[in-house]
Amino acid sequence: MILELLKRLEETIRQAARTALDADLPPLSFQYPPRPEMGDLASTVAFDLAKTLRRKPREIAEALAGALGQAPPLRKAEVAGGGYLNLFLDRGTVALDIQAHLRAPRPPARREGRSIVEHTSINPNKAAHIGHLRNSTLGDTFVRVLRHRGHEVGIQNYIDDTGVQVADVVVGFRHLEKKGPAEVLALAAGEKFDYYCWDLYARVGDFYAGDPARKAIQGETLHGIEKGEGEDARLGEIVATHIVDCHLATMARLGIGYDLLAHESDILRLHFWDRAFELLKQSGAIRLEEEGKNQGCWVLAMGGGAENEATGAEAGKGGIDEDKIIVRSSGTVTYTGKDIAYQLWKLGKLDRDFRYRRHATRPGLWTTTSAEGEPGAPVFGHATQVFNVIDVGQSYPQRVVKAGVAALGYAAEAERSYHLAYEKVVLSPATARALGYEVSPEEGAVKVSGRKGLGVKGDDLVDALQAKAKQEIDSRDPGRPEADKDAAARAIAVGALRYFLLKFSRNRIITFDMEEALAFVGETGPYIQNAVVRARNILAKVQAEGHDAAALLEKAPRLDLGALWAGEEGQEVWSLLLLMARTDEVAEQAVRSQEVAVLAKHAFAVAQAFHSYYQKPAYSVLYAESDDLRAFRTSVVDAFLRGMQVLTGLLGIPIPDRM
Repeated sequence: MILELLKRLEETIRQAARTALDADLPPLSFQYPPRPEMGDLASTVAFDLAKTLRRKPREIAEALAGALGQAPPLRKAEVAGGGYLNLFLDRGTVALDIQAHLRAPRPPARREGRSIVEHTSINPNKAAHIGHLRNSTLGDTFVRVLRHRGHEVGIQNYIDDTGVQVADVVVGFRHLEKKGPAEVLALAAGEKFDYYCWDLYARVGDFYAGDPARKAIQGETLHGIEKGEGEDARLGEIVATHIVDCHLATMARLGIGYDLLAHESDILRLHFWDRAFELLKQSGAIRLEEEGKNQGCWVLAMGGGAENEATGAEAGKGGIDEDKIIVRSSGTVTYTGKDIAYQLWKLGKLDRDFRYRRHATRPGLWTTTSAEGEPGAPVFGHATQVFNVIDVGQSYPQRVVKAGVAALGYAAEAERSYHLAYEKVVLSPATARALGYEVSPEEGAVKVSGRKGLGVKGDDLVDALQAKAKQEIDSRDPGRPEADKDAAARAIAVGALRYFLLKFSRNRIITFDMEEALAFVGETGPYIQNAVVRARNILAKVQAEGHDAAALLEKAPRLDLGALWAGEEGQEVWSLLLLMARTDEVAEQAVRSQEVAVLAKHAFAVAQAFHSYYQKPAYSVLYAESDDLRAFRTSVVDAFLRGMQVLTGLLGIPIPDRM
């Protein structure tokens, strides 16, 4: 709502500038003063105009303040310091507008074009772990925010079903366990197949380490899977299909879903890479090296310069990107080459398309296929912008993909190919011990390694959080029905986990701690959930005490509360409403910065402001001194609930009936 108000206010100031200064203003921006006595909004427009008008900023600000007067939606305008323009809004009028917007939100204007957000994209060879949960939670929340701001978004999950990780599990089944397709299929039909493969994958690593010659088995197996023929390919298909189903179930526990599962095997079998290779050669984007260390390879020139600086293994010895091998001298394409082809398809720049079929068990979910497709599939691909949620370790390959797209003449499309990079998640020693891991006294954090079988499986973590939440509920309310306890524990566990993974900026390494995540006080998901449950309880008690909540809400807009707005309670309510009005502004900031942590912080600030207000006995709804005051306070609780419904929906935080 604040975005609409700021537009109106900007036009009011522009008109004042024309009247008082005969000047047209540059684009305006507003700040939020740190203290209420300094105003509700502030502008530095006078400093921006000073050079053009050749006048002192304070003189300009005084002229603008005089011309503004009490023009709606202002109560007054004041000048501070050397030329700051402090703006005070008409609280009663604007508060009514905020509450009306919360009751009947106006949808944002539909944005042109289409976005694709690809997230999760776990190798289908073992159970999802806590790092994957960060990926998926970030991606899912970013999708929610984009859609909230009027973007059409397609959600994709890339399934690398022909990679070495799947090949390694196949090696484990064939060479360690001597199992064929029928036996693996029977095993996959049982429970915890992803856990079984987690352990098997780690054992295969030991198998290779025991005899380096065994690595050749991996190459042979991978070749068979890529060709799609023989027992290795059948085993690979069984493993990938059933592990993906396990991943979907894990993510569904956190409220995370997808529109399309895109399989690498279909990219190969529908010849996406072959076509992209032709285009890259025809355009001169890649070249065949005839000598040197890359002899016989097709390489993409990455150029040089400060804009291409990289570190470590990502760069050449001089700190500048080296030419990137796209096709090895053996004729095999690198992962990056296939990613270039896939990115071209996402952007609608590859004259190839997948075939599609509905997922067997999940309504609304589609999957690619290289076999015959089904009719009725939505339009996939053809995006104007693409957001790939991948860990920070993939920053260099993502730059190569962008370079490949740009080298084909699609510079604008390359610029609209974004990498939402994020750092890893480690465990606090206390949490690692609680989950059954041995931790040495000197360890400050516990890292994970899928190759070594070390790490917290996503389902184990959710289970542990849920069990711990239920223990807390048992201690507070032992008489509650078990089904109610379980439902509340599930909601609290999901809210705790999602908020913890979202509240840190993407470039921060997270040390996950269960006790911290589940705390009912502090910056946590349960704190936010508790604020909403508390507000619901207030309205329920109002009704239970014989007051008609609906009638009170209907009465509230007609009240004359001028004196209250000027008092201490009015100031607290105003701060809360103005903060809630900023939700769309913060959501827009999250889109522009590609950083959903700002929205998580905002939700916490709103919950904190509500707790601060209603923990004061003097502001009780039930024991209000008059029916008018009760109506006013009831309307504030209602506004908070409506505002938090939007925020918790964007963050994917469920709200239990009771904490």
